[in-house]
Amino acid sequence: MFIVGVDQVDLTLPAKALKKLRRGSLTPLRNGEKQRTSVTSYCLGISFGGYVAAKYALKHPEHVQHLILVGSAGFSSESDSKSERLTQFRATWKGAILNHLWESNFTPQKVVRGLGPWGPGLVRRYTTARFGAYSTGEVLAEEESKLLTDYVYHTLAAKASGELCLKFIFSFGAYARKPLLQSASEWKVPTTFIYGFDDWMSFEGAQQARQHMKVPCEIIRVPQGGHFVFIDNPTGFHSAVFYACRMYISPNLETEHLPEGLTLA
Repeated sequence: MFIVGVDQVDLTLPAKALKKLRRGSLTPLRNGEKQRTSVTSYCLGISFGGYVAAKYALKHPEHVQHLILVGSAGFSSESDSKSERLTQFRATWKGAILNHLWESNFTPQKVVRGLGPWGPGLVRRYTTARFGAYSTGEVLAEEESKLLTDYVYHTLAAKASGELCLKFIFSFGAYARKPLLQSASEWKVPTTFIYGFDDWMSFEGAQQARQHMKVPCEIIRVPQGGHFVFIDNPTGFHSAVFYACRMYISPNLETEHLPEGLTLA
């Protein structure tokens, strides 16, 4: 079994590759598949990476045995009833400014870069708060928090690349311009959705998609976890992933009970 994990599009991709991504090309993943033709592939996508992984599975279902989408973006659109609050906010002067910044490709990464030597401090305050005082699950140890801060800062402060395609794929508020829900009936790969209980990406979009899918689909919710469920509750997240892989790890595990603490939506 071979597991391919996809998070945000590579922040070091050259401009030419980004243009291909905007047109729907998934060459980087295809190149990986060409190097292994006899291995069972699991494709796991996180957040924006979930959108990319789903697009890949739709285009090349023969290369994906099972799709695992963690807090995946792309299953909701501005036409959803729940976007009414965002529409109202965008009608205000503050919302209009933020929407203009989004459409101008002004990203959080640009803020971090623009702060120069003060950038690490801003990122540190965020990671300390998000995974410390305001954590929805496990609180990171001091050394873990430092390592995460360094990783996040250097990722954000790197030369702009992958982030530049975001406005072409999502509108302000992370609503997909071409929602995956519209392609649900074309799904050909068994899929497992994983969401933290407090994930700001709603699992309801996945529920709507499941109604139109013609392949096995399950939605697992992990307690004490938000959008970063793999950090908030790593034990629960690992249990969810292993449960999703159960029938391929061993055929005898196909009827295994859902691990304690996890729930099916």
